[in-house]
Amino acid sequence: MLDSFAGRCVLVVSTNYAPEHAGIGPYSAQIAEHLAALGADTHVLAGMPHYPAWRVHEEYRGRWRVRETHEGVTVHRRRHTVPRRQTALRRGLFEAGVLAHGVVAPPRVRPDVVLSQMPSLAGGVLGARIARRAGVPHAVVVQDLMGAAAGQSGMSGGGRVASFAGGVEGRVLRSAALVGVVHESFADRVTAMGVPRERVRVVPNWTHVRTPSGDRARTRARLGWPENATVVLHSGNMGLKQGLEVLVETARLADRDGGPGPGGTVRVVLMGEGHRREYLRELARGVESLDFLPPADAEEFPEILAAADVLAVTQRASVLDMSLPSKLTSYFTAGRPVVASVAAGSGTAREVERSGAGVVVPAEDPEALLEAVRRLAGDPVECAELGARGHEYVERRLSRRAGLERITALLREASAAG
Repeated sequence: MLDSFAGRCVLVVSTNYAPEHAGIGPYSAQIAEHLAALGADTHVLAGMPHYPAWRVHEEYRGRWRVRETHEGVTVHRRRHTVPRRQTALRRGLFEAGVLAHGVVAPPRVRPDVVLSQMPSLAGGVLGARIARRAGVPHAVVVQDLMGAAAGQSGMSGGGRVASFAGGVEGRVLRSAALVGVVHESFADRVTAMGVPRERVRVVPNWTHVRTPSGDRARTRARLGWPENATVVLHSGNMGLKQGLEVLVETARLADRDGGPGPGGTVRVVLMGEGHRREYLRELARGVESLDFLPPADAEEFPEILAAADVLAVTQRASVLDMSLPSKLTSYFTAGRPVVASVAAGSGTAREVERSGAGVVVPAEDPEALLEAVRRLAGDPVECAELGARGHEYVERRLSRRAGLERITALLREASAAG
């Protein structure tokens, strides 16, 4: 039983890892560093940094294998394909690259327990394979469900691979000692794959950004955001499942409205990277109420979130229970109201409603989104209340300490069960 991590070897398998600053990477890094701080000999099997731009970081280009140490963690990186455009075939090649190199050149360690972060299907398979060969327990944390994602995200050819991906995913999850899910909305789908409910644990993500502390007016001035403008900010990956076309059309509607409404004119800002960024820029050609920003660094990121008036999370209407945007934890920390343009009853809708930090409008409906933004802009008292509830929700449920304790408890329990 893993009562103490001191002197034990833990292997974390996560295709995404620091220095990636968005998505799953920061969580994997904080988990590994936390385990190392507890005295574990901590190793990570990871890919080359590439997310959310879907472009390998310059210092890692052309390298097949990298071994490096950060914060007491030994990171074993393996090269893989990185598709700039997402289709089912290209995603399959990405997963195949991760799997092939991980099988050919696994890290030379003998773990006492293995923790895999999914949705990387290949990462889950590698984690299960390494654990089986070492005869040690395997725990999985499900961040996204790839089989469901293939069917719900709108990716070209996704419907054809959903059954295959779901089948492989199910085999990995059924073989695990314990399965953690980041939201309870995933639990039913995981149990439908044949995982006994008593082996499923809810392990919510936590906020991995600091509370903003800078001068909001100064940040807005630096970004060129007028005082009389209502800024709607979306931060994060620009991919298919986000359905960011709705924000382009929201900005187009704001253009057509002409003069300022409640809270002044509405400006939509898309901040981040992703394989749909250039497509969205082309779609937004001639739209004056829309701006693009590059990803912010860790220091300025929370300040930019707090400088906005409304923080937007969007998903295609088909996205129901395969994904919970990691950006929500950062949004809640920023203390600004959230508008979620997502399917009713989805995991994202339920999380926003439970937090009390925002409002939910129908997915892919720019008129409803703009109406919600204007209503919030005209009611600063409600905006302040929603922002305060986000802070409270973070303190109550999404603190880093609580999140990391849930992960370590998962590993301890998996070791006892194994």
